Parts: sequence; structure tokens; C-alpha cells
Amino acid sequence: MESTHKHKPHYLPLDSIRGIAALSVAIHHVILMKVFLAAFSNKAWFDFAFFHNAWLFVDLFFVLSGIVISISYTDADFGKFSFRDFMVRRLARIYPLHIVMLFAILVFRFARVGLVAAGLLAVTSPQFEVNNAYTFVLNVFLLHSLGFVDYLSWNGPSWSISVEFYTYILFALLLLFAQRLNSRPFLYAVAAILVVANWLVIVFVLQKKDLGLQYDFGILRCVMSFFLGVLVVRVVTPLSKIKAPVYQFGLQAGSLVASFGLVVLVSDYPAASFAAPFVFASLLATLMAYPGAPLLPRLLESKPLVWLGARSYSIYMVHAFVILLAEYAVRIVGPRPIVAIDSISPGLAATLTYGVIIAAVILLSDFTYRLVEIPGGKFVRRLLQRETSFSTAQTVRTSRRLS
Repeated sequence: MESTHKHKPHYLPLDSIRGIAALSVAIHHVILMKVFLAAFSNKAWFDFAFFHNAWLFVDLFFVLSGIVISISYTDADFGKFSFRDFMVRRLARIYPLHIVMLFAILVFRFARVGLVAAGLLAVTSPQFEVNNAYTFVLNVFLLHSLGFVDYLSWNGPSWSISVEFYTYILFALLLLFAQRLNSRPFLYAVAAILVVANWLVIVFVLQKKDLGLQYDFGILRCVMSFFLGVLVVRVVTPLSKIKAPVYQFGLQAGSLVASFGLVVLVSDYPAASFAAPFVFASLLATLMAYPGAPLLPRLLESKPLVWLGARSYSIYMVHAFVILLAEYAVRIVGPRPIVAIDSISPGLAATLTYGVIIAAVILLSDFTYRLVEIPGGKFVRRLLQRETSFSTAQTVRTSRRLS
């Protein structure tokens, strides 16, 4: 199979932004877990409003995906787009780690059942077990956030992977149609319509109070932000014509402050979340348009942040599993050590515990990045491309026999 994928320009600041966002989402879930809220009477020292509202960064991930995909598939190779090659690459990117974490949680659930049966662990049975065989099958086929159930299951954060995968399919079909018409403007016109239409449906038809859609119409949220990312690529060239460093810095700094301020204030003003994809898009557009601007791009190109960005998908996918293990650890330890540590300084127990959890997330994400993401993606591409090559060879031999 001839690949139609073009190696895209690499914007290191975007990688770093993704890493920061993924880590913020992990901290968000740590500080708001009910088990931890009940166990720690004093908050951690870094328990800020910014992290309370970091769930918004899922929309930044969607916008980033739209940018990356658009750069890769709507430029000079527009007329050579292959639907199958595209889907193989997308599946190779997201599926290996998704399925590994799904089975990791399955193993943990079986281990928990065994410990409870042996009398070594006491747990309160939930009123309704969300991690059942039905939801497991849905997770395997990435269908778990498309309306088949009205709750999160297994690896909760993977809801966004579910809706993003099917958004990829929508993008590929639109690109194929635009290719048949030999018209890039058609693609961008439909992208703009999808952005506006989905935003209007979420705000005025569904009448949501904020943008926090997940299993409940999360696909609308993803499509809106993803295709906004597709449009962002079109504004980078005209935006880059601004050459004055002071204006470049001002635009980048302004969009950064707007993004930070929006995340901080959304607790008090939930409706402000509807502007989040557009604010994030402006920040990402300025980072792409002005890679040589003073200060911000250089900070984001630092090695630690680039390293973090490379592992952002792993951070996002493994953190719920680490938190799950930490919840049981806190239950086993009990309240006495927490009270003793907090007697030294209020909030110290939560700060140390959360710090250990985040460190464990980062360490595990490095492991899964090197041993699951990279080799798993290569394996999927080799497997599916080999099947295609075999089928093609069989077709050629059959044709020769018939002739």
C-alpha cells in the first residue's frame, strides 16, 4: 500500500502545550477524587482553581488533533489521499495503548474480586457496576461514548478517544469528497459549517450549562473543536505576515493570558467554557505563526517540556489507572498517618500523596510511551499494511491466471 501520509512540519511548542495540558488533566482528576476529598481534611498546596477546571483542556486536545491532521493531509498531497492508509495510521496511533490500559484495568478488577473473596480486602459494592461485559465490548470497539450507555466506564478518560476516532472517519470522508471535487475550499466550508452548527446545537438545542459533554453528546464537542483545528491551519499563513516582534509577542501573550484566565474563571462562569475551543485555537495559531517570537516559543521548546509533550497521550491514558491504585492504597493506610503528617503542616499529607501519584503517572507514561505506544503503533501498521499487500498480490496473481 502506497502511503499518502506526508511528514508534517513539527511545532515543538504545540507538543509542549499538549504535555502541560495532559498533566493538568491528570492533576484535575487527582484533586477531585471523592476518596481523596474524604481522606484529606486539608487541601494540597497546589489545589488551585486552574486545576479544578482543567477538564477544559480536552477541547485543546481536539483542536490540536484537527491542526495536526489538517497539516498532514490537506497540503501538497491533497489529491493522493487514501482513506485506508489514513485510518490505519489513526488506529495505530490511539489503539495499542487504549487496549493495553483496558486490559490492565480488567486484570485489576479480577484481582480485586479475588482479594475480596479471600477476605483480604473489604469494598462497598456499587449500586450499579459500570465496568461490565457490555461496556467492555463497547470499549474494545471504541463505541463507549457514542450514546450506547449514559455513563463512563473502565478507563474513564478514554471517552475522548472514542469520539475522536469517529471524528477521524468523518474528516476522512469529507476529504475524499473534496478530493473528488478537487476543491479544498469545499473542505474548509464544510468544516466551518460543522463548527458553527455543533456549537449552536450544544448551546441552544441541548441548552447545556457548560461544555462538559462526555458520553452525553461528546461527539458534538469533539467535531466542533477538531474542525476548528482544521480551520486554524488556514489562518496561520495570513497571521504570519505580521513581522513586528512586539506584535507577535503581544498576540501570543494575550492569547495565553486569555486561555489561562478562561480556565481559572470557568467555575464561577460556566457558560464561558463555550468560548474555550476558540480561545485555545487562537493560542495555538499564534504559536504556529510566530515560532521565532521572543520568550514563549523558546520556553515551550525546553527539553523537559518537549519530553513531557511526547508522552502526553500516555499521561492522559494511564493516569486514571494510577489514581485507581492510589485510592485503594489510601484506604489501606487509613487516617492516622494523614493526621500525623498534617500536624506538621496543614495540607502536607495531601501534597505529598498527590505528588507521589503525579510522579507515578509520569514514570508509567514514559514506560508505556516507549514499550506500548511506539512499538504498538509500528506493529499495527505492519500488520494491516501486510494484509493489504497480501490481498493486492493475490489480486494480481488471480488477474494473471484469468488473462
